[in-house]
Amino acid sequence: MKRFLSGDEAFAEGVRLARPQVISAYPITPQTVVVERLSEMVESGQLAAEYIHVESEHSALSAAMGAAATGARTFTATSSQGLLYMAEVLTYAAGGRFPIVMMNANRATALPWNIYGDQRDSLALLDHGWIQAYAENNQEALDLALMAYAVAEDMRVRMPFMVNLDGFALTHTYENVDIPEPSEADAILPPYDAAGNCFDFDHPVNMGYSAGPEFNRYYKYWAHRDMAEAVPQVVSVVERRFEEVTGRRYPGMIEAIDCDDAEVVLVTLGSVAGLARGVVSHLRASGVRAGLLKIRYMRPFPARQIARALHGAEAVAVLEKDISFGAEGTVFTNVNSALQQAGITAPTYNFIGGLGGDNISEDHVVSIFRALQCVAAQVREQGRAAATELPRVTFLGVDSLDPEPGCGRVLGGELRDNGAGCAAPSCDGDGDSSKAQVFSVRETEVR
Repeated sequence: MKRFLSGDEAFAEGVRLARPQVISAYPITPQTVVVERLSEMVESGQLAAEYIHVESEHSALSAAMGAAATGARTFTATSSQGLLYMAEVLTYAAGGRFPIVMMNANRATALPWNIYGDQRDSLALLDHGWIQAYAENNQEALDLALMAYAVAEDMRVRMPFMVNLDGFALTHTYENVDIPEPSEADAILPPYDAAGNCFDFDHPVNMGYSAGPEFNRYYKYWAHRDMAEAVPQVVSVVERRFEEVTGRRYPGMIEAIDCDDAEVVLVTLGSVAGLARGVVSHLRASGVRAGLLKIRYMRPFPARQIARALHGAEAVAVLEKDISFGAEGTVFTNVNSALQQAGITAPTYNFIGGLGGDNISEDHVVSIFRALQCVAAQVREQGRAAATELPRVTFLGVDSLDPEPGCGRVLGGELRDNGAGCAAPSCDGDGDSSKAQVFSVRETEVR
């Protein structure tokens, strides 16, 4: 059934189809619509669930964990400061191997206070033991709501799952989505069997206990092993089953678009991947060998798949809505680790954008690709050391994205002649690419 829904509403429909037995809710912008719609579904009888309106985000996840310990399928949602407030309980839920599904509406963290979307909230908590996936659009959000339960509850996994939607860009933007029938959802998601990790008077188990130094390491080892090995396998199984039932196909932990022969590749995650798709298509049509790598899962991190996808690239950029202050973007750090492990030496650069809901434009993305082309051209001419002229970290809207004369200039999304009769990004007009300046970044006044 087709409906015109916001991302929040689409996700709520996916949760309805999953038939959770307990929903613990505390509203926070821009997540609120999800729990509002679910409360309406419970009130109308569309969804048979216990709906608990708690007093804080900390309580929301605590209640979900308690319900999961009884063997119930549970759901909660949060955003930004609410997710940070939950941080203590995140590790309890992960350590207890409770397959809670939680939607996080990605939103900037204070201070300054801001209700708009970036991904600093969830990326700051990658190390807390939760599976983390990022939706590109509302259809993927709905489908992930359903598939998240199938992955989290699998006996090989049994881990909590956080599905991330970009605040406002997805949560409050309306798109046509296809909603599976309840019978289709049931074919994708079997009933939850919590045996072995829930309260059971006939077969009692110890839960929530302490483990000293001689045993603690084993629990952390098992959690790491299952996250790294079991989750990707189960994601593949669930996505195949989802495709058989609905006809919609998902590519696993990453999606590589035109990466096979790409000279320059942009890596990103979340809704901005949709913008980047259009830019890559435009550049390809004009003869530029551009590619896009969309990361769908940040945990477990698909290092090998990323390395394979970027193996032939001459220059790589990571565009993310996050910064780890004093270092670089968290996604950038993870991507560089993957490439280093694989022995890939292509130059990589970090572009920080969208903080506090700041706009990332098509011109921004085109300019990033043009800068990468300049780098790739100089690397071909002068070797790897020539790539160092492009800054490692660039803030969109603060640092300039204008190439120096000789690298071409991006105006209105098109590569224009540089005034010397040459439109090639590596040519300074007299045909000598060795004289080209790669890219300048100048500090500008922040108004």
